Amino acid sequence: MLLVKNRRDWQRNEMSTIHLVPDDLRNLYHVREWRNATGILATACPDEWQDIIEVLRAFRLLRSEVQAAGGSKSPIAAQIDGGFYVRGWQEKQFQTAIKIDDELFESPTHKIDCLKGRVALEVEWNNKDPFFDRDLNNFRLLFELRAIDVGVVVTRSTELQAIFKALGKGSSYGASTTHHEKLWPRIEGGGGGGCPVLTFAIKPELYVDDGPPNLEQIVAAERLSEAK
Repeated sequence: MLLVKNRRDWQRNEMSTIHLVPDDLRNLYHVREWRNATGILATACPDEWQDIIEVLRAFRLLRSEVQAAGGSKSPIAAQIDGGFYVRGWQEKQFQTAIKIDDELFESPTHKIDCLKGRVALEVEWNNKDPFFDRDLNNFRLLFELRAIDVGVVVTRSTELQAIFKALGKGSSYGASTTHHEKLWPRIEGGGGGGCPVLTFAIKPELYVDDGPPNLEQIVAAERLSEAK
């Protein structure tokens, strides 16, 4: 008989549907789920799930983009977002409100980076880590309002810090920014409520040394930051 130490072990070992994530993605990303998120994506949202697989499979962490990145919107996040936008995903802000008798209390959500069907996806490459709280609260609210079925977060792994330091960018990616070791304690602490959540953290295996950034990449990175 299998002995289960606690509820968390039971959720991870007995209820996990993480095996539905293709093996190659699990080699390239730290992948974790909450409340059978992978199973929901694969069965209830198959088109969106295929998009996620294709975008993450095509992504590469380029040295030129790491060194060109700056400001509030990096070319790395733009590369991921762009992969979803060309597949019909959209940035979206929901206008929500609660009505009590005749009084209406507005409670608009923050913008979702990428939304398609009933799947919300956030890309957190290098924001301050409280952005994870915002994202999970968004997922919780939209799930409770029956606007989405599952939330997905794409972030970076903590191990990438060694690469950043080698490229002279270590100070740009501090310990209090968005990486996977800051994300999962929040999920396990109930930050997303009952919303199923699937997370991907970019591992060093995705890094490609394509050389330093050229002028065009630097200018493009500056424009992205200004537009954000």
